[in-house]
Amino acid sequence: METETATPWLTEAEQCAWRTHLEVNRLLTYQLERDLQPFGLTMNDYEILVNLSESDDQRMRMSDLATATLQSKSRLSHQITRMENAGLVRRANCESDRRGLYAVLTDQGMETMQKVAPHHVESVRRHFIDMMDPEALQQLRATLTPIAEQLRTERGRP
Repeated sequence: METETATPWLTEAEQCAWRTHLEVNRLLTYQLERDLQPFGLTMNDYEILVNLSESDDQRMRMSDLATATLQSKSRLSHQITRMENAGLVRRANCESDRRGLYAVLTDQGMETMQKVAPHHVESVRRHFIDMMDPEALQQLRATLTPIAEQLRTERGRP
């Protein structure tokens, strides 16, 4: 019989680092979301537009898009419906799989992406990138990369 070991509590320094990370994540997400509001987009909308604009033929299988955006298939379906109603995307049947569907970026969606992207990049710069010197950015990337890789592996995604 295995003996269960108790998880050690976070030290004061660990707890401070964790809570600072959570606060920065919430505040940054909130600010980036606010900066997209004048364009009628949410961060989820923008992330979908980015994924579609960077994919072959500006289309992705709905299941792959759900995985890429960390959304359930049901939640993504509702999101795509809202974006279809706004003219940003459309659904298309998958010829190789009758049950499969693609989300496809429309011309209006691409125009929106091209209009919004510079503003979003400026917001990311102002609220994140320009707040750190290049060495700090490099260290942040080096620190976060193994965490991201481990979490992707745990999700079953390389």
